[in-house]
Amino acid sequence: MGQPTLDELATLRWSRRDVLKLGAASSLARLVGLSQTACTTMGGAARGTPALGFKSVPISSADTVVVPEGYTSRVFFAWGDPVSDGPLFKPDASNTSDDQALQAGMHHDGMNFFPLPPGSNNADHGLLVLNHEYLDQRLLYPDAMKTWSAEKLLKAQNAVGCAVIEVKREAGQWKVVRPSPYARRITSRTPMAIGGPARGSALMRTAADPAGVEVLGTHSNCANGFTPWGTYLTCEENIHSHFAQPTGKPTARQTRYRVWPSSGYRWHEFDERFNIDKHPNEFNRFGWIVEFDPFDPTSKPVKRTALGRCAHESAFHTLATDGRVVIYTGDDARFEYIYKFVSRDAYNPKDRAANRDLLDHGTLYAGKFHADGAGTWLPLVHGQLGLTAANGFADQADVLVHVKLAGEHVGATKMDRPEWIVIHPKTGEVYASLTNNSQRGTEGKAGKDAANPRDKNVYGQIVRWREAGNDAAATSFNWDLFVLAGDPAHPDPAQRGNIKGDAFACPDTLRFAPDGTLWIGTDIGIPGRGDYVNLGNNQLLAVDSVSGQVRRFLTGPRGCEITGLTFTPDGKTAFVNIQHPGEFSEDRQADPISNWPSGAAGARPRSATIVITRDDGGVIGT
Repeated sequence: MGQPTLDELATLRWSRRDVLKLGAASSLARLVGLSQTACTTMGGAARGTPALGFKSVPISSADTVVVPEGYTSRVFFAWGDPVSDGPLFKPDASNTSDDQALQAGMHHDGMNFFPLPPGSNNADHGLLVLNHEYLDQRLLYPDAMKTWSAEKLLKAQNAVGCAVIEVKREAGQWKVVRPSPYARRITSRTPMAIGGPARGSALMRTAADPAGVEVLGTHSNCANGFTPWGTYLTCEENIHSHFAQPTGKPTARQTRYRVWPSSGYRWHEFDERFNIDKHPNEFNRFGWIVEFDPFDPTSKPVKRTALGRCAHESAFHTLATDGRVVIYTGDDARFEYIYKFVSRDAYNPKDRAANRDLLDHGTLYAGKFHADGAGTWLPLVHGQLGLTAANGFADQADVLVHVKLAGEHVGATKMDRPEWIVIHPKTGEVYASLTNNSQRGTEGKAGKDAANPRDKNVYGQIVRWREAGNDAAATSFNWDLFVLAGDPAHPDPAQRGNIKGDAFACPDTLRFAPDGTLWIGTDIGIPGRGDYVNLGNNQLLAVDSVSGQVRRFLTGPRGCEITGLTFTPDGKTAFVNIQHPGEFSEDRQADPISNWPSGAAGARPRSATIVITRDDGGVIGT
């Protein structure tokens, strides 16, 4: 199809059925209103979002964090800081593997604040739970990767996973509580149970675990979620990076999951679990959403296989009208899918223990975004829509282990890297960031469509939908494009987008504040260069979802990604993760281009959580 206009995008989702239901006069007014606002107010519903109450900060290429006047940010919890009473970070990276097991891991990503006591809305005391997504092994060891050993491998495996820290505000200042009975590191060596339909499957059995019921560790922990009963969901994303297949003979299914002959991490050289030639099923045991209880440091994490195996980005929950739990997740890879899981059983708010295995039973769907703005959730259920043994899917476990192929088989819409998915706290509308897809429309690749309307899409977009009947368990929905990101100075008009306010590219992290303001963190691959030369370092933006107005709230240091945003219940404190500062040097191989946060000459850059407050103690952003 041709490039749609913004007016066409605004009206795409209104089907003939909608027009008949609303009545001619009402429908005309609704369509005109949508056209005028260029997709900024879906359905015309009033949001009640307060106007943005800060002055935008300019784009920046400085190696620092910048926030608006009237706000203060400070580094709070950086790579190598102890989670409790463990050892301190050594700037020369000489900390041992045992040290690293008691310290913050590398590359902070998804994060959530859980109030203490559990179930309260206390905004001054809680647990901060965060992911440590991946490694820069040049920074992890004193001699980088000039040598390789079992001890180095162990340190690397202890530098990924998750951290739980206790945090408290006293006399207006936030601190990490040390020591803390809640503090915990979950690493690539933490024992975990396998739950759901793939538990015990032949595809999950290995020499070390012939029953297929327990796996050692988690890694590639990117975005996250949480549940109504107070557990944390961490999303395993780019799992392939840790595995190698030295023979270079992957099956077609392994190829779809990006199996490579070698791995820069070199884990397979001292831990043969990560050698696919020797243990092919070990690879199947990663790529899941993992649930654990942050309030119980002795609890065993569980990989919830009912939610499918892919490059998970986000696991955002809501409740259906009948009380069943719904989880939205995206597969962060080019031409992959958006998924929705609906539990079989309802959430029990009176009995936390009764919800322990809710995520093991239910139906997983993949999204189909039709050109007219309608949408369908396609069930990924063995025996339905051709997901049969005759078509290569032996059983439900096979469908879930190879959910990428199942989504393709049923005809789900190939999206531009689905990342974070969040739900408006007042309207129930669902928003999903599609970061970019420079391969769309190139030779042999799928071309643009209504939900992904740009070929060679370098800037990304945010799509949004409303479930039929406002019921999250519905099997149909209406959708539109909330915003097309872009650079107003780009020579290609199709890439300039429709941003109202401050320009940005590559939306990644999404989070709604308690007041309904949408926050966007960006992840430009190489900030300040090429297509992104006019956009500076990565940034955090606030969006008034009534007007669609966008304002730049924060810029990060050189080479970083802005991610992991979470708020206290009163909205007066924001915790934000600055991931991989200095990651990209000019030739992508030399020394990092950042020494944040220390600023000392030659210092190793450190991913870190920062804490942001308003100087007058007010709500962030308003």
